[in-house]
Amino acid sequence: MVESLVSRTHSFSTLADLRPPMKTANHTAVREFVFQAFSNFQEHQLILFVVFLTLYTLTLAGNVIIVAVIHVDQHLHTPMYFFLSVLSTSETFYSLVIIPRMLCSLAGLSQSISVEGCGAQLFFFLGFAITNCFLLAVMGYDRYVAICNPLRYSVTMSWRVCTMLASSVCTTGFSLSLVQALAIFRLPFCKSLIKHFFCDVQPVLDLACATPVINDILTLIISLLAIIAPATFLFTSYVLIISTILRITSAEGRKKAFATCASHLTVVIVHYGCASIAYLKPRSENSRDQDQLISVTYTVITPLLNPVVYTLRNKDVQHALQRVVGRKSLP
Repeated sequence: MVESLVSRTHSFSTLADLRPPMKTANHTAVREFVFQAFSNFQEHQLILFVVFLTLYTLTLAGNVIIVAVIHVDQHLHTPMYFFLSVLSTSETFYSLVIIPRMLCSLAGLSQSISVEGCGAQLFFFLGFAITNCFLLAVMGYDRYVAICNPLRYSVTMSWRVCTMLASSVCTTGFSLSLVQALAIFRLPFCKSLIKHFFCDVQPVLDLACATPVINDILTLIISLLAIIAPATFLFTSYVLIISTILRITSAEGRKKAFATCASHLTVVIVHYGCASIAYLKPRSENSRDQDQLISVTYTVITPLLNPVVYTLRNKDVQHALQRVVGRKSLP
C-alpha cells in the first residue's frame, strides 16, 4: 500500500520526496470544494447575511467616494492622497474577491467552488492583501519624508517616484501571491470540505493529502515578507517621525504634524494587528470559531476602516467632500 502511494506521488516534483505518508488511501481527484461557512451559527445566518451585506455596501460606497473625491478635488492631488486612492481601490477589489461569495453561502445559493475558482480566489485575495501591506508601508515613508525632510519632499516624492512605488508594490504583492498559490495547488487534495468561508492559505492546505515541509517554510517566508518586513519599516519610520515632531517648539506645530499621521497610524495598527494574529500565530492556538472571527475582522471590518477613519479623522478629506457636495448642489 505505501509503495503504491509513493509511486503515484513521485511525478509531481522532486520535492515530493519530503512528503510524509498519505493520510488516506482514498486518493480520488477532487474537482470542487465545499465551504462550511458559519455552520455553528445556522440559526443566525439571516442576521449575518444582513450585517455583512450592510458592511459590504458601506465599504464599497466609502472607498468609491474617497477615490472620486481625490480625483475631483485639486487640493488632494498630492502623493499622500494618491497613495490613499490606490489603497482604497485595492481595498475595493479585495472585498469583491471575498464577500460576494460569502454572502452567497450565507443565503444558501452556493456552498461549492471549483478547484480552479478556489485557486483564483486565493491568488487575488493574497495579491490585494499583500499589496495593501506594502502600500501602508509606502504611505508611512511618505509621512516620514514630509515631516523629517520637508525641504526635499517635492523632489523625493515626485509623481514619477510615486507611480513607480505604486507599481512596484502591486507587482511584488501579486508575485508573492502567485508563488504561494502555485505551491498550494500543485498538491493533490484528498478532502473537499473547507472549514472556512473562503479559500485562505491554511484551510486549503488542510485539504491536501499531505503537506510538504517546503510549503510550511514558504508560507512562513511570505508571511514574514508581507507582514513583518513592512511592519518593521513602519515602526522605524514612526520612531523617527515622533522624535522629529517632539523637537518642534510650538505646540500648534506638533499638533498639526501629529494630525497628518493619525489616520494612517490608526489604519496601520488595526491592519497589521489582524494580519499578525491571523498568519503568525501557532496553527492550533485558536478554535475554528475564533479563526473565523479573526478572518471576518480582516476581510469585512478592515476594508471598511479605511474610508471611516480617513473620512471622520482627516480634515482635508472632509473639506474636499464638502467642496464637492457644495459644487454639485449649485444650480
